[in-house]
Amino acid sequence: MTDLTGAVPAHLPPRLTISLWDFSWYTRAEPGGPFADLDRAFAETVERGYNAVRICAAPLLLFGELSHDGRPLASLARDLSIEGLGVAPGGGFYGQGTRWYDVPGDYSLDVGARLLELFEAASRHGVVVILASWEYQQSPAFARSSAWFEAIHAVPEASRYELLAASWNRMLEHLTTAGHRDTIAMVELHNEVDFSLLPDFAGVTVTRAGSPEPASGSHALSGIQAVERLRAAHPDLLVTASWGKPPHLAMHQLPDGLGAAQFHVYSYGVLDALQQRLDIRSEGSEGFPNAALRELLRPDAPSPAEYGRADAWKFEATVVTDQMIYGYDQLDADRWDTWLYENYGPYRAVMEREIESRTIAIAEWARWKGVPAIIGEGWIGYTPLHGTFEEGPIGRSLAELGIRTALEHGVWGVVLCSNAAPHHPMWADVAWQRRLTAEILAHP
Repeated sequence: MTDLTGAVPAHLPPRLTISLWDFSWYTRAEPGGPFADLDRAFAETVERGYNAVRICAAPLLLFGELSHDGRPLASLARDLSIEGLGVAPGGGFYGQGTRWYDVPGDYSLDVGARLLELFEAASRHGVVVILASWEYQQSPAFARSSAWFEAIHAVPEASRYELLAASWNRMLEHLTTAGHRDTIAMVELHNEVDFSLLPDFAGVTVTRAGSPEPASGSHALSGIQAVERLRAAHPDLLVTASWGKPPHLAMHQLPDGLGAAQFHVYSYGVLDALQQRLDIRSEGSEGFPNAALRELLRPDAPSPAEYGRADAWKFEATVVTDQMIYGYDQLDADRWDTWLYENYGPYRAVMEREIESRTIAIAEWARWKGVPAIIGEGWIGYTPLHGTFEEGPIGRSLAELGIRTALEHGVWGVVLCSNAAPHHPMWADVAWQRRLTAEILAHP
């Protein structure tokens, strides 16, 4: 079965090969950084066979019509100072051993002007753009000022989906006026609504008896109502939201009304086993780092007290913990990878089955609903910046399994790997990316 799960607009590519640019297109635009020159970044993207990028377009920052201390948030966006997680003791910066948080900062940019520059460059290079927001998950943490974070989090939870819908509506009108509507491949109300500081997407809770009831604040728009409002206002666009871990065993629990199936497929398996062993994703653990983690640290690693931590508000604004930042910054990546390789065997079958079954579940749900499907992120999980397990032969084989399963079941667009983007070391593996994007684009 190779026919798509649902129809896509005729002006968009018949298959999408997606590179996950996320918020890094503005947080890694420092001089010499991977996105300092957008034309170069797009040229490299096309060279590798991609025809789509997925970004955080920061709709709340640019079009939320919010203010902080009497200053419009949009005016902050015109001169947004990027800091990352801040300078670390002894040189360097917090997050330098992580993916996505390895932001040296120390520059400012006009986010709105840069968004238009991105669309202009995308159009020149024949690339379409998937629009999303990471703002209730992590984007504001990279700013020097807490104003962006404080402004959007001052909005009551029950009103956040309504704010997102209104902000997106204004952004879409702005992009349309600028002549970029046909470059929009999809609009996501928010990235990973299940792992963000947002209320229940469907606007219901489940009682102890198992029956649904309205969530508190249900007078405001639920997530699905916000999607439906945007779809009604922009019927020519694909509008949806994304889940980090959709209910693969019970996809019927997802609400009706999504314009596309944009879900993520991660199979942590052996990575989860290591993270639990090290207690690296928790916070406030007594005796951290434990003995298992100390075995994987560099010999010269400072103690957590010596290393310190980023400002507290930055951890409130994001999904990572200070223990993960410390651990990833101080790890010996070779020791980390060695443990994963030595212990992968017992997890191989279940990781392969998870990737296959979850991808199929997403595709079949999309076919049932008659909407196009995208795997916007995958396949193993959040690894250290200098770890190579996911980029290596095991990680690539799992990615290829997911990609081919997606193609066989009619998925429209797929990432090669969440790490296959200009701000990750995997970008250097040009041959593998070219081979897989060619396979996707050649699929019937």
